[in-house]
Amino acid sequence: MGGAGPAPVVPWSRLGIVAGDLLAWAGSLVLATVFRYDGALDRINLGGMIAVCAVACGLQLGVGLLVKLYQGGYRTASFDEAVVIVACGLIIGASVLVVDLAVQPSRLVPLSVPLGGTMAAVLAMVTTRGVIRGLREGTARPRSGARTLVFGAGDGGQQLIRSMLTDPASPYLPVGLIDDDPGKRHLRISGVRVLGTRHHLAEVARHHDASVLVVAVPSGQAELYRDVAREARQCGLEVKVLPELAELLAPSHISIRDVRDIDVTDLLGRHQVDTDIQAIAGYLEGKRVLVTGAGGSIGAELCRQLTRFEPAELMMLDRDESALHAVQLSISGRALLDTGDVILADIRDRDRIVSLFAERRPDVVFHAAALKHLPMLEQYPEEGYKTNVLGTIHVLEAAAKAGVERFVNISTDKAADATSVLGRSKRLAERLTAHFAGSASGSFLSVRFGNVLGSRGSVLTAFARQVAGGGPVTVTHPEVTRYFMTIPEAVQLVIQSAAIGRGGEVLVLDMGEPVRIVDVARQLIDMAGADVEIVFTGMRPGEKLHEQLLGTDERDERPFHPLISHVEVPPLAVAEVEFSDVLGAGSRAEDSAVGPAEDLLVCADSEPLITSDLPAPS
Repeated sequence: MGGAGPAPVVPWSRLGIVAGDLLAWAGSLVLATVFRYDGALDRINLGGMIAVCAVACGLQLGVGLLVKLYQGGYRTASFDEAVVIVACGLIIGASVLVVDLAVQPSRLVPLSVPLGGTMAAVLAMVTTRGVIRGLREGTARPRSGARTLVFGAGDGGQQLIRSMLTDPASPYLPVGLIDDDPGKRHLRISGVRVLGTRHHLAEVARHHDASVLVVAVPSGQAELYRDVAREARQCGLEVKVLPELAELLAPSHISIRDVRDIDVTDLLGRHQVDTDIQAIAGYLEGKRVLVTGAGGSIGAELCRQLTRFEPAELMMLDRDESALHAVQLSISGRALLDTGDVILADIRDRDRIVSLFAERRPDVVFHAAALKHLPMLEQYPEEGYKTNVLGTIHVLEAAAKAGVERFVNISTDKAADATSVLGRSKRLAERLTAHFAGSASGSFLSVRFGNVLGSRGSVLTAFARQVAGGGPVTVTHPEVTRYFMTIPEAVQLVIQSAAIGRGGEVLVLDMGEPVRIVDVARQLIDMAGADVEIVFTGMRPGEKLHEQLLGTDERDERPFHPLISHVEVPPLAVAEVEFSDVLGAGSRAEDSAVGPAEDLLVCADSEPLITSDLPAPS
């Protein structure tokens, strides 16, 4: 049966507030009437006063329920709740005045009573809530925890202080604020006072026996983090930070759960670029999505983020069973490896990849599988060729035959004016993808970015282990620079590229200014508080002193997003690929056991998928 929805429910804990509000109205109107007649009770229209009180109380209850004042719609004694109380008071006061004017010939109460009674009632209701909140916070105030200084008395610092003081289980007990703004030197937040600027940090920490400093400046620059962290460590303080607002799940409400350790990303100023994928990633909803290299750092984060967009099916392919176990566990909380979302396969195995695509029919493919360590591929170029070139061809062929709608090949900045096996093999993958963009029915494109902070095998991982082991930290050259980006940032670019990229293009993220590797090493050493030597080992074969995002013959065009460049790529047919292409000028394919591409692309008993591109089997 149809009908109205369930009646509003008032929690038992709030019935006292309801009773207090009704009492506030009744008491305020009675007192306003008594004061109006200077205490001459015999002049009061008792029936009229009771009627006015009944009207006001009835309206307060009805309007309060309507605006969720009594169902937990507002935090007690918050600014939002105070605004609602004032608005309700004005509505009720005006209504009482109208009722009083409507009664003729004599009025229920003098006209001044609704005005004075409304002001008194609103004041009483707000004051009551303030007292309740004060008692609650006093009861909830933590009695223990690390004695903490908070740097930054802005909105972030204020919310953080209140969160610390209202959580009995808080691991932090705020004892003071630090802020460089002289205009805030007398500011108090919930009883916690601003004690000075960063230049007074040592004195304040010693006087208040503080052990932790939380930098509550979510929009702070790298220089600020470096300076404050350096001074804090000199004082023996453990340094924590609030992440950028873009990283917070609820930017409007900061709590102690948002506090995290400071990391090298904060110190280097490599803040994440928001590419607004939420607005345009609708192409994933209800689609079958496949990720190759799903167990790697980029592939795993890509899989985790893809689940937010409700694909019909997410297929995670990797040749490493342990990596598949880890990514499945991180997504679903279980990892029995007995479901179809994890696929154990090697992209070098052409027949397996072809049959897999034919069976599972993915709509969208993100190709993240690759060998990526530059020195290793310089030593074993054949392996780089087999995975980064031939493996990519297998995936491209299978995707084209299966009618994939969107294909994104993940590349590297080392493909721009490549000087290494890694760079040349990834450049070949870009050009092959561009070729399939012109011959297949779907959209085929590539994404190019630089070093990823925190990825498996990254320079940060290597430096951290060297620092933990007592050093030395090895850097190739004092002036070598690299572009850096965060893993979530890289994955956002990959997801967005499939929506805004045009077939055959390479999309490149504007990654800001390159960072000196030696500065990364020094920051990690400072963070660890270690006395570790930095040793320069010299440039390795194939390495560049300075990486570049665009090749010398590539134009920087940004038609859709101010931070994403769209670069045209000359296509390369599969039949034109040779192993010598990854070795560089002057190299010969026959010098290696790998041989030319046509010897590896097709099995003797199988037919090429695209006969115009593949030579006959040898």
